[in-house]
Amino acid sequence: MSDEGDDPGSVRAGVHVGEALKARRDAAQSRLQHWRSLAEQASEAVSHADPILSSGHLTRINGLVMEAAGLKLPLGSTCKVYPNVGAPVEAEVVGFSGEKLFLMPSDDLYGLSPGAQVMAVEPAIAPPKVGQRGNKRRRAIDRAKQVPVGESMLGRVVDGVGRPLDGKGVLRPETQRSLQSRPYNPMGRAPIEHVLDVGVRAINGMLTVGRGQRMGLFAGSGVGKSMLLGMMARYTTAEVIVVGLIGERGREVKEFIDQILGEPGMKRAVVVASPADTGPLMRLQGAAYATTLAEYFRDQGKHVLLIMDSLTRYAMAQREIALAIGEPPATRGYPPSVFARMPQLVERAGNGPEGGGSITAFYTVLAEGDDQQDPIADAARAILDGHIVLTRALGDAGHYPAIDIEQSISRAMVNLIEPDHLNRIRRFKVLFSRYQRARDLIVVGAYVPGTDPVLDEAVKLYPRMEKYLQQNFGESAEFEESVTGLKALFADEAGGAAA
Repeated sequence: MSDEGDDPGSVRAGVHVGEALKARRDAAQSRLQHWRSLAEQASEAVSHADPILSSGHLTRINGLVMEAAGLKLPLGSTCKVYPNVGAPVEAEVVGFSGEKLFLMPSDDLYGLSPGAQVMAVEPAIAPPKVGQRGNKRRRAIDRAKQVPVGESMLGRVVDGVGRPLDGKGVLRPETQRSLQSRPYNPMGRAPIEHVLDVGVRAINGMLTVGRGQRMGLFAGSGVGKSMLLGMMARYTTAEVIVVGLIGERGREVKEFIDQILGEPGMKRAVVVASPADTGPLMRLQGAAYATTLAEYFRDQGKHVLLIMDSLTRYAMAQREIALAIGEPPATRGYPPSVFARMPQLVERAGNGPEGGGSITAFYTVLAEGDDQQDPIADAARAILDGHIVLTRALGDAGHYPAIDIEQSISRAMVNLIEPDHLNRIRRFKVLFSRYQRARDLIVVGAYVPGTDPVLDEAVKLYPRMEKYLQQNFGESAEFEESVTGLKALFADEAGGAAA
């Protein structure tokens, strides 16, 4: 007789084995879950832990430069020097010699003593996430000092490292960015092909500026640079305005904001102020910070007007640092590093990729003694896309804005305007220049009408040309209005000749 089923004992043994295996699997799964939870907790704790930072000590202070030993840090690193009493002094590595580091402070040095502790400050790096491609700060330049940026910065006044100066409370920026940025691929920039209306008739009509263009405002002291900058900030069609007041008098900061820029201008503006009484490092950082803010808004697809007053003070700050660490002077006391840093700053402005945002920049250049051949003025003229020259003679004569139209030029203008507009500009300059050369003869009555037909036309049109170039501070002149006014100037003359 054959078996019709399994042995009951074997069945019970099989059930016990299955239950034992299931219990083992459950226990293993529980242990795995336990260790996984511990690992996640440890990872979370490590992510919030302060990094182990190397430290050294202060060995010498020579003028503004501090020397430290016991640290090996790359150029551009940020440090903090701790006095016996009081808050630490922030500094940046600007050079080294052997085992010594040269540090430039951004604050006062009062209270520091020999042997003061020097601690490296490493920007916080977010822990890697699943699916993240590499580290966003894989290059040394990305690990420079981080500064706040974001839409919430609009309407605020900050110093060169993002600390508020306007008394409106703490900043709550959306994100942070490196103070220094990577060089922009020139093949990735959109061409300059759209006009930017700055609200100034002489510039719109005679020196047309395009989005993404970088212009220099060349003048001596007290000729009206700040007033002209304020007019452009008030009346421009740019969506965001970033103003960098670098190395100027502290009194001028509040005056520029309250009286020149005004409340309407501040609503869409950020002001970075590093006045003359701050250290050279803070002035350098102020210029870099203003540019970083402009880059952020450009990357958001906005059209930005960057106003920096002044590029000369930026160069002087770099000269102070370079001479302090022993770099030999070259042209009129300026070391070679000055002329290397200027294009690095200026090239950060300009257009982004096709269809993106833009940074149109105006840099003021202080011509010492009204000398247009000053080495900084000469270097700036070579790296910018045009220059607007303000002369003291026009300012003293009550001609405002005091733009010398003969010495000024916009290199991108020919690609922005119509041929008829360009021809009128050339004719305007020919007549204006001819009148200026013969001005003395005309004033003393030595010129006989009919001798030079071109000069006769210039004499007839000069009052209207001079009026066209002048504009009150509270007056705005849109681009189309400026072009129409230039056309009407010669149309009136043509109509009078026909009659």
